[in-house]
Amino acid sequence: MITVNYRGKSFKVTAGVTFLSLVERLSDGGLSPIVAVRYNNELLGLHEEVKESGNLEFLDLTTEDGLRVYRQSLVMLLTKAVFEAFPRYRVIVRHSMGKSYYCEIEGLQSMPALEIVALEAKMRELVKENISIVPQLLPKEEAKKLLKQSGHDDTVELLHELDLENVTLYSAGSYSYYSHIVLAAGTGALGVFKLELYQNGFLLRFPAADDPSVVAPCLYLPKLGQIWNESAKWAEILGVCNMSGLLSKLGNDTNGGRELIHVNEALHEKKIAQIADVIYAHRDRLRLILIAGPSSSGKTTFAQRLAIQLRVLGLKPVALSTDDYFVDRDLTPLDEKGEYDFEALETVDVTLFNEHLQRLMASEEVECPFFNFQRGVREKGGQKLQVEENNPIIIEGIHALNEKLTPSVRRENKYKIYISALTQLLIDDSNRIKTTDTRLLRRIVRDKNYRSQNALDTLKRWQSVRRGEEKNIFPYQEDADIMFNSALVYEIPVLKKYAYPLLKAIDRNESEYSDAKRLLDLIAMFPELSPEAVPLNSIMREFIGGSSIHKN
Repeated sequence: MITVNYRGKSFKVTAGVTFLSLVERLSDGGLSPIVAVRYNNELLGLHEEVKESGNLEFLDLTTEDGLRVYRQSLVMLLTKAVFEAFPRYRVIVRHSMGKSYYCEIEGLQSMPALEIVALEAKMRELVKENISIVPQLLPKEEAKKLLKQSGHDDTVELLHELDLENVTLYSAGSYSYYSHIVLAAGTGALGVFKLELYQNGFLLRFPAADDPSVVAPCLYLPKLGQIWNESAKWAEILGVCNMSGLLSKLGNDTNGGRELIHVNEALHEKKIAQIADVIYAHRDRLRLILIAGPSSSGKTTFAQRLAIQLRVLGLKPVALSTDDYFVDRDLTPLDEKGEYDFEALETVDVTLFNEHLQRLMASEEVECPFFNFQRGVREKGGQKLQVEENNPIIIEGIHALNEKLTPSVRRENKYKIYISALTQLLIDDSNRIKTTDTRLLRRIVRDKNYRSQNALDTLKRWQSVRRGEEKNIFPYQEDADIMFNSALVYEIPVLKKYAYPLLKAIDRNESEYSDAKRLLDLIAMFPELSPEAVPLNSIMREFIGGSSIHKN
């Protein structure tokens, strides 16, 4: 017998019982289905067996891990329904779109309305049947055979490139599926979803985080959709739409991936130059260049590269940092937990900031303040700035797209840029690499290199950072005049060298261990790529170091 601790109570169970049996025994039957467990801080599926004593946590749709498992399980349900109802179709999960995944059928310009109705009906039929979704550890060649029989040629190509002996597949009846994370125990738990026609494909809509019994409101984000489409074109140019393409290209490249790196960086540089051209063309009215984006999107390097491109055109931009206009620490607002909310707009002295903006636009010299982060106070003696007539001011920060930051300047005198690392690389047709995970890897490496924080510190703060993004950044992204995708298809192989040992150092006793393991499992799929070929002005240098334009 072994001991299981759950909600402050201890239970004796027989070694080898499944977590599903513990759910049936201990669950209070809440409104949200339990789709996985966290046991001794490791994320596990319900069909797995209890092999040691430990602490148990049920994961339903009110938890981030539970929602992640549910979403990927819905994708499996979708692909099974497509395989059975429309076997000639190949569905590709392109990217996230609000609280949905945008999907397309390869080769179709649009999904017929009647077929999307039939597809949703098939999915609901499978939910009603409550088919078990059972994991199986199989030899790679046997797994490839089963995947081919289920229409997953894309995953077969991936496994061909991966150096693995065994692979975990999930079977739902005679259907086999590969998932990079654990899945729910059965289709019966997956009843909250909706399919909706959108652009050339359709949206797979998910439950709402605050009320998992209903589908989340649909957010139509046309500008974000445009940048995803541009990123897909970039991936085609690079020849790396998915991981098997990347692994094949790197495996056949005797030059250490240099060509891939240089072409990817050239796409970035061309886009930045195009943005600079637009600003120059409207230089008579554009006074503020406002750059915002979530954590670790590369805002600082992007702003400096944009400034260089503007100088090439003969403009003389100056940069103004909102960080130097922070209010003193004791005036910083508190969040719902009573902790300092450093990402609230009220952390910025908006009045002084706008007073200085007006003086700068009048070509007056301004002595900016300087924020002493060690003492937590704003001090005098910052940089002195003066802007020549008809030259722009570049402002970079999380609130830059919020009109409340710059109310003294008319909208027509602003050019707003939203930047984010929107990962265009797919693992296979139905397994995505989450944009937030890529940004998190960037931040882990940067925090260790330049902020004296280890990976555990970064993971502990990440949820607070994400809440701040949901509140202060994402609601304003569609107000941007243009968007820039800072993701690089080669970046995880470069980040691996730095991130792997940092994540490996996180102890299993830490609650963040499951996040660390998820990231380790992801980067383990990639080869390590030397940073030697990464240009010194690359956005990647903001995180790994060695930048020629970013003061690390």
